[in-house]
Amino acid sequence: MTEQQLFVSYVESTLDQLAHDPDRTVLVSAEGRHITAGQVHDEVHRIAAELADRGIGRGDTVALYSGNRPEALSARYAVNLLGARVVFLYQGMAPEVLAQIVTSVEAALLLVDPELREGVQELAKVTAERMLSFGPSPVAEDLNAAAARQAGRRIAGAARPEDDWCIRHTGGTTGIPKGVRMTHGPYLRQMRWSAGHMAPHPRFLACTSLAHVAGLLSDAAIFAGGQVFLQHGFEPGAVLEAVRRERITHLWLLPPLLYRLLDEVAGTRDPERAEGPDPRMASLRRVTYGGCAASPARLRQAIEVLGPVLHGLYGQAEAGHISEVGPDEHGVTGRGGQVTAGRAGPGVEIAIRDGQGRALPTGQVGEVQVRTPMMMKGYWKQPELTRQVLRDGWVHTGDAGYLDEDGHLFLVDRLKDMIIVVGGHVYPAELEELLLTHPAVAHCAVFGVTGADATEEVHAAVVPTPGETVDLPGIKEFVTRHQGAMYAPSALHVLPEIPLTDAGKPDKRLLREMAAHRA
Repeated sequence: MTEQQLFVSYVESTLDQLAHDPDRTVLVSAEGRHITAGQVHDEVHRIAAELADRGIGRGDTVALYSGNRPEALSARYAVNLLGARVVFLYQGMAPEVLAQIVTSVEAALLLVDPELREGVQELAKVTAERMLSFGPSPVAEDLNAAAARQAGRRIAGAARPEDDWCIRHTGGTTGIPKGVRMTHGPYLRQMRWSAGHMAPHPRFLACTSLAHVAGLLSDAAIFAGGQVFLQHGFEPGAVLEAVRRERITHLWLLPPLLYRLLDEVAGTRDPERAEGPDPRMASLRRVTYGGCAASPARLRQAIEVLGPVLHGLYGQAEAGHISEVGPDEHGVTGRGGQVTAGRAGPGVEIAIRDGQGRALPTGQVGEVQVRTPMMMKGYWKQPELTRQVLRDGWVHTGDAGYLDEDGHLFLVDRLKDMIIVVGGHVYPAELEELLLTHPAVAHCAVFGVTGADATEEVHAAVVPTPGETVDLPGIKEFVTRHQGAMYAPSALHVLPEIPLTDAGKPDKRLLREMAAHRA
């Protein structure tokens, strides 16, 4: 047999795991429905058989538009079992952008969540004849009912290591976002690595979208013999209660969501037990954060509340996992007290280079460039952009950072987010960290706005601490005193909350639009 014929995909590995102990619960829906390993195993085969009968096979593209419902996992496994690729359509994207993505990836089929009515109706205008729904829908056939007729059928895996398992769209504030092609071989290795760090018997709470990191960690938890508890979205009170009630062991949060959870804990804990780890969170073994810069002050608070369970991940869709900082490394800090992004993960190489491609010495800021086992195949139908980002076997991340003598990576900011002002460069992440030390600032986001004379201005959006007020003169004086006049914001936007993207990151595009509207 050839190496390709011997290849076992992540789906086949997962199905073997499910068949080994069919009676154990592996999924708990947001409504409290318990789903066994055997039920998931059979549903994957039923859906795969139905899709195969409709002509879906190796090399085809199936778009998936769904909330956190069990069928979203089963359907994705079924598509990948057939050797077809999945394209995730994210809640929060404008319906017209979703429709453009479906057209651009030449989707042979679209699987939709009937609860997402507005987006489904818009997508139906593009591809109603190629749409199936996870339940009754006025605009699409019911996939669940159709697949029920396939009971008992078994479908052989068709995926090969070089095949795309998904196209994950990322970035882009106008037009169609970039489509990152990710292949089966590297993903299988990544899932096994993640599962090894979650074992034994993890209980993972998916409170962010399964289309993002929560979906990848759900795969790992199931493969590790654990359970996945689904929530429709992040609500800090519901997350805290689920952790307590279900004895959750693993949790993934972007930093803004971690802060909201910490605020919920602080506002609801017993005054007589206000110090040290919160007993409601005692079951947690690993809380992973990443996706955007994290505040050292907030991370110290998290360690106090959660105990030594924090793991910071740095990665990109284009590169996969790059580095990790464990519970014992959060004391490793760089300039200004910044917490490290950790050291290179298994098989990862990190280099810091200048604009001419020259390696920079330890401690000097440049672009972070990486080689990883999880590098993308390229961008979907964008060869020129692929050549810009993948050069000489290295991913050019677009992040600015530096390495210390021990190989710890420190991220300064996104190169494209750097604000060029009179006198130098302002990195938003550095200013955000400073603002979070102000007693009246609970949350913040810093962004650049181009003025009428084409120069850039520093703007700050701030959510005040309850009972406190903030004003521009006071913030400018605070920033000037601690970081210099160059960093002092030209405008302050006081908001009840920082808007987030569908991925849970501060939505700086929307903040810029709000600033322009006010101007």
